[in-house]
Amino acid sequence: MRSNWFADGEEAKKEAIEQLEEGVALMEEAFGKCSKGKAFFGGDEIGYLDIAFGSFLGWLRVTEKINGIRLMDEAKAPVLVNWAESFCSHAAVKDFMPDIDKLTEFGKMLFAKLRAAAETH
Repeated sequence: MRSNWFADGEEAKKEAIEQLEEGVALMEEAFGKCSKGKAFFGGDEIGYLDIAFGSFLGWLRVTEKINGIRLMDEAKAPVLVNWAESFCSHAAVKDFMPDIDKLTEFGKMLFAKLRAAAETH
């Protein structure tokens, strides 16, 4: 995701999006192997891998919103889409998932500051 946020030019942005799509495809495959048909990576309950990957969901959705793309859609990653819905709606998680619009605004501000700092060095 970071490569996409700091990509200069359309070609670099396109390449970063392709890398993200490959990453989602790998996660789709890994989830299928780890979950063995259950709702979460480790089975019936949220575990370490769910939390680790789930911590990136907000930023993944921000990346989708900013770029006008869907990285995790039903056609490309049906099991990850179902996992994300289950994860985000789980009682242990739902109150902690960020509002995507607010996170997007924060991200835009943060990335602008980081870019400005990088250009001065």
